[in-house]
Amino acid sequence: MAMKGSSLAKALDDRLGGAGFLKKAMRKVFPDHWTFLLGEIALYAFVIVLITGVFLTFFFKPSMQEVLYDGAYAPLRGVKMSEAYASTLDITFEVRGGLLMRQMHHWATLVFLGAIVIHLLRNFFTGAFRKPRDLNWLIGVALFVLVMFNGLFGYSLPDDLLSGAGLRILHGVTISVPLVGTYLAMFLFGGEFPGADIIARLFSLHVLLIPGLLLLLLPLHAVVLTWRQTHTQFRAKGLHDGVVRGAPFFPAFLAKTTVFFLWVTAVVAGLATVFQINPVWLYGPYAPSTISAGSQPDWYMGFLEGALRIMPPWELTVFGHTVTMSVLIPALAAPGLLFTGLALYPFLERWITRDHAIHHLLDRPREVPSRVGLGVAGIVYYGVLWMAGGNDVLASAFHISLYTTTWIFRVLVLAGPVLGFVIARRICLGLQARDRHTLTHGVETGVIVRGPDGAFAEVERPVTDEESAVLVPPALPALPARVNGDVPPPSRRRVRDAVQRSWSR
Repeated sequence: MAMKGSSLAKALDDRLGGAGFLKKAMRKVFPDHWTFLLGEIALYAFVIVLITGVFLTFFFKPSMQEVLYDGAYAPLRGVKMSEAYASTLDITFEVRGGLLMRQMHHWATLVFLGAIVIHLLRNFFTGAFRKPRDLNWLIGVALFVLVMFNGLFGYSLPDDLLSGAGLRILHGVTISVPLVGTYLAMFLFGGEFPGADIIARLFSLHVLLIPGLLLLLLPLHAVVLTWRQTHTQFRAKGLHDGVVRGAPFFPAFLAKTTVFFLWVTAVVAGLATVFQINPVWLYGPYAPSTISAGSQPDWYMGFLEGALRIMPPWELTVFGHTVTMSVLIPALAAPGLLFTGLALYPFLERWITRDHAIHHLLDRPREVPSRVGLGVAGIVYYGVLWMAGGNDVLASAFHISLYTTTWIFRVLVLAGPVLGFVIARRICLGLQARDRHTLTHGVETGVIVRGPDGAFAEVERPVTDEESAVLVPPALPALPARVNGDVPPPSRRRVRDAVQRSWSR
C-alpha cells in the first residue's frame, strides 16, 4: 500500500511538479509570538462566513416581489412583505438550524472585520508594512474596504425595517454625487427608491462579485506573498533580517493553527448560540413611510453614520445645480481621508526617512513615537465618529439635548485626533527615556538597601545581553549630507531635502 502511495505521488510530481516547493514549504519557519496569529483569526472567520453563507443561499430568495406572509411567525401573518423578508423569516423559524446559521454568519462577519482592524493596527504600530511588505499592506487595506461593503450589502438583504433605513441612506448618498449620482441610483435601485431590483443586485454583489475578489486577494495576501517573504518578528538577541526563529510549518504550526481554527469556530458558534443578533422579525418589513428611533448599523459602518449625523447642513449651488456638501463630505471625504491615509502612509514614511532597506524585524512602537501618534490620532478620529453614530441614544441615556451631543462630537472630531497624537507621542518619548535610563543604570530589582550615610537606595543589576538587544533601537539611515565643494543642488531639491530632514528628525 505504501509503495502504491509513493508511486502515485511520484507520478503526480512527474506530471505536475511541486514536490520541491512542497518540501520547502513544510519546513518554512513561523514565529511563535502570539500577535502573529491575529491575521489567522480573520482568515478563519472568513472561512466560517463562506460556509454559513453557502447554507443561507439555499433558502434565501433575493426578490422584492410582494407576498402575503403565512409562515410560522404568528405576529406577522397576513402582513404584506417582500419575498426576501419572507424567506428570511422562513430561514429563521422553519429551516432546521437556520437561525443558528444566520447568527453565525453575522457574528463571523463582525469577528472577521474586528480581526482585520486589530491585525492592521499591529502591522502599523510595529512597522510590518515596510519594504518588502508594502504591496501586502495595500492588499490588506483593499480587503478591509471590500469586507466593509460586503457587510453593508449583506445585512441589507433581509429587507427589514432596520436594513431598509440603511438602504435609504445609501440611496441619499448615491444621488448626492455630482453629475452621475442620479444615474448611479437608478442603475443600482432599478428606479425611484426603493425600486424593484436593489435586493437582487445587492445579492449578486454580496455572493458573487465581492466574494470572488476576496477569494482572489486573500490567498495572495495571506499565502502567496507571505510564503514568498520572510516572516516578521520582534527584535531579540541573535536575530537580524536574515534569521527567523520559530517552529516549522509541519507539524508544529499546522497543529497550532488547526486548533486555533477550531477555537475560532467554537467562539463564533458560542456567540451565535447565546447572544441574539439582528432579530429581523422584531423590526418588521421595510416601508418607506415607517421610521424607528435608535437605529444603529453594525459597528464597522458606525463611523459613516456618525459623520452624517454631525455634519452641518452645508450646500453649494454650482452652475444652477445644488451640491449637498452635508452628504458628500461625511460619505466620501471622511472615509476617503481614513483609507487614503492608510494606503499612502508606508510610502510617505519611506520618503521622509529615505529608508529603502528590507525589514523583517519589527519596531517596538515606542521607538517610532510620531508613527504611534498618527495611529492613535486615526483611532480617535474613527472612534469619535463611531460614537457620534449613536448621538440620539447618548442624548436619551444621559438626559441631555441632542444638539449638545452633536456639538460635542463636532468639536471632538477636530480636537480629539490632535490631543491623541500629542499624548501618545509624549508617552512614547517617556518610555524611550526609561529605556535609556535602564541601559545606563541597570534594571530595578525591587531590593532596597540602606547606605552608610543612612540613605535608602534600590539595588540595580546590569542589563543582560538579551535585554540590551531589545532595548537598543536600530539606527535610522542617515540622510546624505552635501560635502563642501559639491555643486549645490537645485532649489527644488534643497527644499525637499530640508523637509525630509526636518520630518525625519
